Amino acid sequence: MEHFKGEATAAMSSFRFICQRCSQPLKLTESTETSQERAASLLHSARGEPGEPQGASSGEGASVINLQDGASCLPFPGGGMFWASSEFTLLGRLGSLRSLNSIQKAIRDIFGILSGETVVDHPLCQHCTDCLLEQLDAQLTTTDSEVQNYRRCLETRGWGSEAERETLRKQLKGLELEELRLVQELEQVQKNRERTTADLEAAQAETEMLDQKEWQYQKDYSKLKWQQLELHDELDSVARRLEHAQTRWDQLEKTNVFRATFEIRHAGPIAIINNFRLGSLPTVPVGWNEINAAWGQTALLLHALSNAIGLEFQRYRLVPCGNYSYLKSLTGDHVELPLFANGQQSVFLNNKFDQAMVAFLDCMQQFKEAAEKSEPPLFWPYKIDVKKGLMEDPGSHGGFCPIRTHLNTEEEWTRALKLMLINFKSSLLWVSLRYRQKRLSFSP
Repeated sequence: MEHFKGEATAAMSSFRFICQRCSQPLKLTESTETSQERAASLLHSARGEPGEPQGASSGEGASVINLQDGASCLPFPGGGMFWASSEFTLLGRLGSLRSLNSIQKAIRDIFGILSGETVVDHPLCQHCTDCLLEQLDAQLTTTDSEVQNYRRCLETRGWGSEAERETLRKQLKGLELEELRLVQELEQVQKNRERTTADLEAAQAETEMLDQKEWQYQKDYSKLKWQQLELHDELDSVARRLEHAQTRWDQLEKTNVFRATFEIRHAGPIAIINNFRLGSLPTVPVGWNEINAAWGQTALLLHALSNAIGLEFQRYRLVPCGNYSYLKSLTGDHVELPLFANGQQSVFLNNKFDQAMVAFLDCMQQFKEAAEKSEPPLFWPYKIDVKKGLMEDPGSHGGFCPIRTHLNTEEEWTRALKLMLINFKSSLLWVSLRYRQKRLSFSP
């Protein structure tokens, strides 16, 4: 027994309490150590003497068991143990060990009532206990103040008169009616809010649709704008081409196509058409290739003039073919009369080259007679004798120059060709004047 008690005392002396707020070890006083010895005896009585039944423990033993059940042991570096408990706080001297459970319960109830929402764990050190007491004093003072205020309100409640109470009742009824009205307004506002929400959703959907339409409109607008720019560029190009065409038209109106195509001039006694000399002189010999080309240009000129007035030649058909132009007889023999030669003409009177030149004078005379009937009439400075094949030459002794090469000099033959081209030069002036009058008559 003594050995067990000493063992329990030694075990209790190895336990230490810690503060549940700051976690610092609690300093034990002599009264606390005495309490430890008594707790050891309680622990011994809780365990029971040898030979006694385990359930025959007293009330003090039960309290110690509760103490052990609610406590926890933590190791201490000095070899002892901290005794920590969230169920009680040891304050002052322990009275009788039989009242430990009741003290624990009382302290727990006190904390539950006074702390309120503040949860305070225990045991506590001296400093944390002082802080706790200060908080409890502050809460107690506040509670006393509120109790005094409530008491004054209760004392003054009955002092009002019946008229004041009736007024307050009316005000209460008015406030209730106002509350009912506000509730109805709130319901109406809620309905309006729901309706507004629905309208807002519809407006958002419509806005989205309009955004899509706007995007499509912008796309179509950009496409049409691009087409407009392309058409505008094309219109400018057409306008420039039209302006250029109008300029060229004005130039062409002022241009005589016959005079631009056929240039007739002379270099001394030899006439020249399109830079080809028609004729030859002993002093100025001209090759037959050039003479044939000049005859081709002359035939082309007469053919163009006849087409300009719509003339169809009788007896002969003129065929301009450059150096190898010819006239074809429209009679039964259909003989071809060449307007070209190589210098080896027949010595006889009626060689084909001479016949072709005479036939050419016949075509010229047909053109002159047709042109004299138009307005303005054509006038040639030199007359033609078709039957004899002569060109009138007022300056010569005989008055005429033969166009044949047979029994004729080069000078006379060349002069007759020159007079023929001078008549053609007059024809170019006449046809230019005729076309100008037609253009003026058709212009607005």
